[in-house]
Amino acid sequence: MGNMDATKDFNKASLKASLAALPQAIAASATAVDSVLETVLPRPHGPQGRVQEAMRYATFAGGKRLRPFLVLHSARLFGVDDAHSLRVGSAIEVLHTYSLVHDDLPCMDDDDLRRGRPTTHIAFDEMTAVLAGDALLTIAFEILADAKTHPDADVRIALIARLAEASGHDGMIGGQVIDMLAEESFGLEDVINLQRLKTGQLFEFSCEAGPILGKASAEDRARLRAYAREMGVVFQITDDLLDVTSTAEKTGKAVGKDADMGKATLVTLLGVEGARAEAERRAKAAIAALGEHAERSPELSGLPLFLLDRES
Repeated sequence: MGNMDATKDFNKASLKASLAALPQAIAASATAVDSVLETVLPRPHGPQGRVQEAMRYATFAGGKRLRPFLVLHSARLFGVDDAHSLRVGSAIEVLHTYSLVHDDLPCMDDDDLRRGRPTTHIAFDEMTAVLAGDALLTIAFEILADAKTHPDADVRIALIARLAEASGHDGMIGGQVIDMLAEESFGLEDVINLQRLKTGQLFEFSCEAGPILGKASAEDRARLRAYAREMGVVFQITDDLLDVTSTAEKTGKAVGKDADMGKATLVTLLGVEGARAEAERRAKAAIAALGEHAERSPELSGLPLFLLDRES
């Protein structure tokens, strides 16, 4: 009941203002985390320079940096210094980048284009792309383990444990396995479970990182996790819609691949209009999940609705 009341009470004028301000807020967050990424990623040197160059090529390929944005603004709810949350944001971004590098490989999705330019294995070679992905995965945990990320070792351990869970066999990797085996016979719950693991778990980590950094309550962690779960479905539905309705020029990657591969998505199961309606329902549910935090963070409360109209 409290969550529903929070949604009803959420000021429409405030929401409209937050939506208008979101592009600038997302851009500012991306610029800030890019500055941190410049310091935590190695510059090419020595005989291993080629893989370091590939790490940077993949990481600095653009993108909205939504996961660091979620870390930053979930952390601000609990008074966390931006310097700490941006380091966590850089860790989640390099781990996310590793997943994209490996997703694009010939043995996975076999994509030649990512964010409007050649994928890492095309720009370098397959061996370098595999190793660059491996290096990005491991450096994510190196960043989290550093005392610069948070002075309390227990907080750093909690972040490491949660990210390992979110990205591992019962998280992102588990979702990737299911995705590679996905069939047209998959039903609605099968697809939602796949997406909750492959995409949603990293969103959940990003939102939980704020209360972890701020040593907040289990209730706050659960609330942010519930928000991320609904918001992640919105993100995935809009991504699937772009695959059906957009172009490679707009999205910066190949489109129409899900249909070509016979994969079930929420769009194939619900239809374009049905999927849009489900995305809108989930966006409202995400705002409701924030409860009292909806008014305190217009960035978080506005993001699910902002995603409904994304073009890339």
